[in-house]
Amino acid sequence: MKKILSILILIWLAGHASIGLAQSCPEKNMLYYQAFPPGGESDLSARHQQILLKKRCPTIDTIIQYKAGAGGGLMWGQMNQLPSDGLNVVGINLPHIVFQPLEGQVQYKTADITPVFWFHYTPDVLVVPESSSIKNFADFIKAAKANPGKLSLGGSGLNSANHAAHERLDAAFGVKTNYIPYKGTGDMAVAVLGSQVDGAMAYSPFAITNKGRIRALAIAMDKRHPLMPDVPTFKELGVNWVDGAYRGIGMPKGTPAMARQRISDQWRAMNNEPEMKELAAKAGFELVNIGVEEMPAFMAEKTKLYLESAQRLGLGKK
Repeated sequence: MKKILSILILIWLAGHASIGLAQSCPEKNMLYYQAFPPGGESDLSARHQQILLKKRCPTIDTIIQYKAGAGGGLMWGQMNQLPSDGLNVVGINLPHIVFQPLEGQVQYKTADITPVFWFHYTPDVLVVPESSSIKNFADFIKAAKANPGKLSLGGSGLNSANHAAHERLDAAFGVKTNYIPYKGTGDMAVAVLGSQVDGAMAYSPFAITNKGRIRALAIAMDKRHPLMPDVPTFKELGVNWVDGAYRGIGMPKGTPAMARQRISDQWRAMNNEPEMKELAAKAGFELVNIGVEEMPAFMAEKTKLYLESAQRLGLGKK
């Protein structure tokens, strides 16, 4: 009798577990909108998530759509026009969605964006060419203070995460360096590798990919990167700096709370998959799990930080 009862309990638990998994999956295909062209870091992340979502929810497809323009602003300005049926998600980025409205060139405000999950970030990293006489962060500070405004640091774009990190670096360590903006990471890489600039504020994937050709001096992480164990964190250097370019997903503002929670839970589950962890480690992405539960506090903290950076960049003065 006890054996039969145990079998019945196991059958009941298995059935309810299957129901729970089915309930966590959308009933219809999802549309996953990208605000940047194919081939970038956001697109690569979405493609891998597409594969994992198919494994978790085999009865539906996640269809990736592209609507690039205005540095992501075109898509983000229109995301609240999408159906709020829980089947539409949009790739979003920080600090972009804070900086862009301050520039006044986009058709949305930061408050118009409804983040649902932030899944990873690429940490800020300070680098110099391998041939540089600057061998460590102490050398960098010494050179910067000896020649204010002389050291040049490249970065991807104006009023970007790289630009903000540059201004933060100068403010945090009491130095003055010269920021040189490039159209993208590719152009910046050519300049750094060719020693056309003294260094750059870049992201961890750039430092990892070009190890042996550039020298990383400091990285914005809680702990040292396992692929760059000799590179100190900014926290070790006395500044509580754990930041970079964040990537996540948002949904139309009218999406019901239950639907937003379901999508948040799905993305959190994907981030915990061994396959996702392996991909992130190889690419230099740092996985984070910021869902709807943590979102208000996280966005308040980051918005405050980026508004401070915006003041240093001179944004919002028009």
